[in-house]
Amino acid sequence: MKLLHIDSSVLGPHSVSRQVSAAIVDRLKQATPSLEVAYRDLSQAPLAHLSGSHLAAAQGAPAPAELGPDLAASAAALDEFLAADIVVIGAPMYNFTIPSQLKAWIDRIVVAGKTFSYGANGPQGLAGGKRVILAISRGGYYGAGSPAAALEHLETYLRGVFGFIGINPEFIIADGIQVGPEHREKAIAGALQAATNLQAA
Repeated sequence: MKLLHIDSSVLGPHSVSRQVSAAIVDRLKQATPSLEVAYRDLSQAPLAHLSGSHLAAAQGAPAPAELGPDLAASAAALDEFLAADIVVIGAPMYNFTIPSQLKAWIDRIVVAGKTFSYGANGPQGLAGGKRVILAISRGGYYGAGSPAAALEHLETYLRGVFGFIGINPEFIIADGIQVGPEHREKAIAGALQAATNLQAA
């Protein structure tokens, strides 16, 4: 069984989402010692953002020579995702949504004919059967009914995009980490406990 671990925070060791995603992976490795783990740090080794040349190449147009390495990196990211049985992603909220580095990665895995298709009944996800666990961190409180709920485009986006490719993701959430030290400590402790309580792979 293969697990793909993705981190996207730019905060390195100060990152809450990295701390929680690592705890999730540790829990799953303890439960299944034979688990093969691949790691990708999107902050340290970001993928390029899509350009017109990328889209043209995807439609079959000749790609400029300078785009070759990036197209190879794109194919590798997709193959890595497709090969994984479990995907664990650390995703902090930046300006109400996901980090741009994570968006660049998502753009490489949401691919027609690979992870979704269009048919007579509309879009169909092709990546079902994978387990995706998202460790998300948010500086404030954005849950349903909160004053800032309308600004929540992290969990909602991730739930939507993974649902589109056929996956019902699981979430472990650390909320209010910038509200104050006590709130931060409580949020991290709760998220780490949730990671410990995760169902085994």
